[in-house]
Amino acid sequence: MEFFHRATSFPFMSTRKVWYGLSIVLILISVASLSVRGLNFGVDFTGGVTVQAAFPSAVNRDAVTGALVQAGYVDPQVTIFGTSREIAIRLPPTKETTEAVRTRLDQILHGVDAGVEIQQVVVVGPQVGGELLSSAWKALGATLLLIAGYISWRFHTWRLSLGAILAVLHDPILVLGTFSLTRTTFDLTVVAAILAVIGYSLNDTVVVFDRIRERFHGNRRLQPVVVLDQSINQTLSRTIMTKVVTLIVVVALYVLGGPVLRGFSEALIIGILAGTYSSIYISSAIALDCGLKAEHLLPSAVKSPVDSMP
Repeated sequence: MEFFHRATSFPFMSTRKVWYGLSIVLILISVASLSVRGLNFGVDFTGGVTVQAAFPSAVNRDAVTGALVQAGYVDPQVTIFGTSREIAIRLPPTKETTEAVRTRLDQILHGVDAGVEIQQVVVVGPQVGGELLSSAWKALGATLLLIAGYISWRFHTWRLSLGAILAVLHDPILVLGTFSLTRTTFDLTVVAAILAVIGYSLNDTVVVFDRIRERFHGNRRLQPVVVLDQSINQTLSRTIMTKVVTLIVVVALYVLGGPVLRGFSEALIIGILAGTYSSIYISSAIALDCGLKAEHLLPSAVKSPVDSMP
C-alpha cells in the first residue's frame, strides 16, 4: 500500500539549509522561553495535592473554588475533565497526611453538593517531587547516550550517529519549548510522552538510514546527495501513512481525553510532527554535510587486493 500513486522524486537535500535555518530559529525560541519562563511543573515535580471528585450533576467550578479559598487554600486550581460532573483539583504542598486531606476536602466539597464523591487524593511532598524531576532528566540523558551507541554500532559511522542524535535532541527541545510558551502543565505523563517521541523518531530515522545503506550497496558510484534523496522518497509513503494513523489516535486523545490527558497528547502531537520533519531534514542532512560516502557504510567496498596482501 502506497500513499502516493507514483514514485516521488522530491529534492529534499537541495533545500536543507533553509530548513536548518528554521530549526535554529525554533530551537532558539524554545531555549529562550525555557530560560525566561521555565516550565509549568505539575504536582509530580513541585509537590502538592491533586484530587479527583465526581458530582451527581453538572458542577459549579466557581462554587468549588470559592469554598476552597474560604477554607484557607491559596490559589486552588479547579478544572472540569471527562464530563461536566467531574473535577480535578490541584492544591499547594501540605504536611498533612493523605487521609487528613481527604477528610478535610470531603467536608468542604459536601458543603457545595452533598452528593459529591471523592475518587482519588494524591499527596506529593516537595522532596519526592524533586527526586522525580531528577530521575526524569536522568532518564532522558541515558536514552540519548544509548541511542548514540546503538546508531554507531549498527551503521559503523559517527556521521549517521551524529545526525540521529541531533534529530533526537531537536524533537524534545521543541516539545519543551512549546510547553514553556503555552504554560501547559509538565508532569510525569509528559516525560513518558517525550520518551515515546524519541523512540518513534529514532525508528523513522533508522528506516531511512537502512534504505540509504541499501542504495549505496546497490550502486556505490552514485553521489551521496542522490542516494539520500532517493532513500527518503522511497520511504516517504510509509512515513506519512504511519504518522497520519498515529496522529488520528493522538488528536482524538487531545480532543476527547480532557485535561488529564491534555499534556500527554499535546507532547505526542508536537513530537510526531517534529520527528517527521527531523528524520528528513536533520538526521539525513547532517550526515550528508559531514561527508557521508559509500565507504563509510560499506568499508569492505574500498578494500583492494593489494590491501589484503601481506
